Amino acid sequence: MESSEGVQIEYVAIFVAVLFPGALVAFNDELLQALPHLTSLRIYSAGIWHNAVCCAACGLTLFLLPLLLFPFYSSDHGPMVLDVPPTSPLFGYLAPGDVIRSVDNVPIINAQEWLRLNTLTYDNQFKTINISQHIGDLGVLNNTKGYCVPSLVTEAGKMTELLESQHVCPGERTAFVKLSCSDNITLDDGQNKTELSNGRWNIYCLNAKDVVKRDKCGDGWGLATSKGSSCLCSQDEFCLAPVQEPGMVWVEITYSSPSHECLHEENRFPVSKTSDLKETNCNATFIFVGDVISMAHSIHLTSYQPRWGPKIVAYFPNFLERILIWTFHVSLALALLNGLPVYCLDGESILEETLSHFTSLSPRKRKKVLRLCLLGGLLVSLFGLLRLLL
Repeated sequence: MESSEGVQIEYVAIFVAVLFPGALVAFNDELLQALPHLTSLRIYSAGIWHNAVCCAACGLTLFLLPLLLFPFYSSDHGPMVLDVPPTSPLFGYLAPGDVIRSVDNVPIINAQEWLRLNTLTYDNQFKTINISQHIGDLGVLNNTKGYCVPSLVTEAGKMTELLESQHVCPGERTAFVKLSCSDNITLDDGQNKTELSNGRWNIYCLNAKDVVKRDKCGDGWGLATSKGSSCLCSQDEFCLAPVQEPGMVWVEITYSSPSHECLHEENRFPVSKTSDLKETNCNATFIFVGDVISMAHSIHLTSYQPRWGPKIVAYFPNFLERILIWTFHVSLALALLNGLPVYCLDGESILEETLSHFTSLSPRKRKKVLRLCLLGGLLVSLFGLLRLLL
């Protein structure tokens, strides 16, 4: 920009300020002062303009990345697992190369949806049953996840306990309670509203590995609830929901694996019949109970699956995305930083030329306005920096 306007460039320098890289262009100040104010304004704004163009280019590339990578990668079959650290709660359940298909029966297309759905599940966890907090609150029971369990199975594992006692199931069995459905089940398990209000509940201690193979019911299964009734069980089945402790969330994660060994893992279960996902030899589902936010961020995923080539090429789209996102953020930060009305930054010169070109203030008044604006900009910038540090 400076060369096109006939201003001589003295030197160019590159530096790093705190964490941000920057470039300094020094030019002949006398020639610059002799130019019209509008021309000077264009020169001072050149750095901000280039940063803005860089942001736009990175954003457009990120938006078009699926199309640009289409000949080499597919991006509409679910996020693929790149790495599962040993510290992850999903270690031993998922492995590199596995493709996540759904969370709570909701299909997932990319890594962003994986984070979004788990965050949504966490936000809606108040809909799940929590015996210690909801005593006789039948409204809560209509908005959770359940499984259709035959009455003979439920009777075999039935035991009645006080609501305050949560640890009622022996061994590896899991506590379940019957959902109250407004339009369904005619079976009577011997429970009435008086018992519920007095703090008593029928607890069913069942093997979770067997229960999750059953059809789903209840209103907490995403796409499963769009089929009409909140209770999809037959007349000889109960809709049972798992009991969770405060802060714990019950999540079903369905995935597919390129290895046939997935069928022989103890902690992995076949896909439910009510799932909208097409069953394959290596489609499987496992249950996670815990903090879904930390779980979702504990593994490394990519939205792109390589069509061919060695496994290492699967990391390229994530690397490219990180570079583009980093460049976008740095360019945006530099544009905002240079535009601040602060001493020794481009914002000072831009503000001065703006006041000279677009206002009719006298030189004395312009200097006063300029000082006030620079002082205000400096104070606001320092306040914002302190808030970030603290």
